[in-house]
Amino acid sequence: MGIDVWVRRALPATQVCGEIAMTGRSPSTLQDLQELVSVCQRCRLHSSRKQTVFGTGKTDADWMFIGEAPGAEEDRQGLPFVGRAGQLLNAMLKAINLTRDQVYIANVLKCRPPDNRDPQGVEVKECEPFLHQQVDRIQPKIIVAMGRFAAQSLLKTSRPVNKLRGERFYYSTALIPLIVTYHPAYLLRNPLDKSKTWEDLLFALNVAADP
Repeated sequence: MGIDVWVRRALPATQVCGEIAMTGRSPSTLQDLQELVSVCQRCRLHSSRKQTVFGTGKTDADWMFIGEAPGAEEDRQGLPFVGRAGQLLNAMLKAINLTRDQVYIANVLKCRPPDNRDPQGVEVKECEPFLHQQVDRIQPKIIVAMGRFAAQSLLKTSRPVNKLRGERFYYSTALIPLIVTYHPAYLLRNPLDKSKTWEDLLFALNVAADP
């Protein structure tokens, strides 16, 4: 299996969000960062959201699961993965003896795209610094990127998910192991691929045990 390392250039605090530049505040905690996200207007998604969806779970979790964007139910509740895809994610966690309370769950985008359309490039560009800040503060021992947009954003690649599965990547200079699998929403539409996701989860367990 190939081992690729993506080295992320450190961003100045003033580039994380316009609010940081205006206030001079650099978010030192996840709570500070969440407050900045809640008022972010960096892209047009802020005009259609009900609320931002920052992330949830253990703030010093060993495992971090990253999806692409909130859906309608997430937009209503302000929490990631609470709809049908969230129920499937809960089942995936249970299969490897984990619960939501033991992991941290987030998305690349913090606002719901209208009609659950795919994230657009400018939206990802403006929002992903928030995700990098989340990872920097949580410092997980392993990251599971779920779906195309999460994988391509984190790894800066255009390769599809089926070409990224089964490989051990490393996130940033922190060398956090990162593996790629299908998004739960995809699995709801393509249940035959659930067996492949099970293989990915077993692979992730092995990577976590021997990073």
